[in-house]
Amino acid sequence: MQSFWLIFQLLFCLAIGFLFAKKLPKVVVKLSFTLLPYFSYVLLIGIAFEFSQIVDELQHPYQILSTSLTIASLTSLGAFSCCYLLFKWIGYQKSTGRVSAELVIKSLINISYAFIALAVGYLLQLSLHHFDLQLHISTWYLLLVFMFLIGLDLAYSPLDRSWLNWKILLVPLGCVVGSVLGVLLYATWQSDIKLQDLIMLSQGYGFYSMSGIVVTELKNAELGSIALMNDLFREIIAILLMYCIGWRYPRAAIAAAGATSMDATLPMVKQACGNDFIPHAMLSGFILSLLAPVAVSVLAVI
Repeated sequence: MQSFWLIFQLLFCLAIGFLFAKKLPKVVVKLSFTLLPYFSYVLLIGIAFEFSQIVDELQHPYQILSTSLTIASLTSLGAFSCCYLLFKWIGYQKSTGRVSAELVIKSLINISYAFIALAVGYLLQLSLHHFDLQLHISTWYLLLVFMFLIGLDLAYSPLDRSWLNWKILLVPLGCVVGSVLGVLLYATWQSDIKLQDLIMLSQGYGFYSMSGIVVTELKNAELGSIALMNDLFREIIAILLMYCIGWRYPRAAIAAAGATSMDATLPMVKQACGNDFIPHAMLSGFILSLLAPVAVSVLAVI
């Protein structure tokens, strides 16, 4: 019952933000949009702070990184390959484009901010412990605020009804199916993580600021750490794919970007793939941003 209550809280905050976004005072909306780009870093600081408190309890802390990177690689490549095959099956041709070194460097700098936030949270806890000071950070309540802000953002996202066609919907479909196929492949040579938990980990779609907290709350700290690092690595891999071959296979690269394609990686989509593929990125990111917290939460409690 507690698990379903946690799921309800996530969906409720998301729905409140989405449904009441247009009724809130403009100053509140403006402030929310100002905070949103930085709030994920606040969450990461909180996550790292909590993680440092229980890191000694984890049986294999270094194996977490290896497992996360492997799962992230397989799910990202699975999403890319599945979407590519779907569009090839319906007869779509490859595209052409170009990228600039300036935006590549800028995107890598943005990724580094996430790792800096994790380091800040970890060092903060170590410093407080050294001076025998106590501080409690509730990442769950921070996540609820974040879901509310995401709801606001989705309500103001410039989605167009003309984008709702079955061909564009193949992009998020390719991400979902390809992610599952990726962890199924991983399950063929490892047995440390249950298949159901692997599928759960595959459904974060790069939404690292949500998945790590939800999995920790509903499962355990070790799986929560894997979920966090897995989705953080997925965003990094998505950006690399976008710049390496996204200009040639834009829909597949957008599928690999998962939920991040409507926010963090959207500038890369615009520059590497072109304006014609912004609808693919916006709609796919919108759908996967809604699906990720539901899928992860439900799979965690089944």
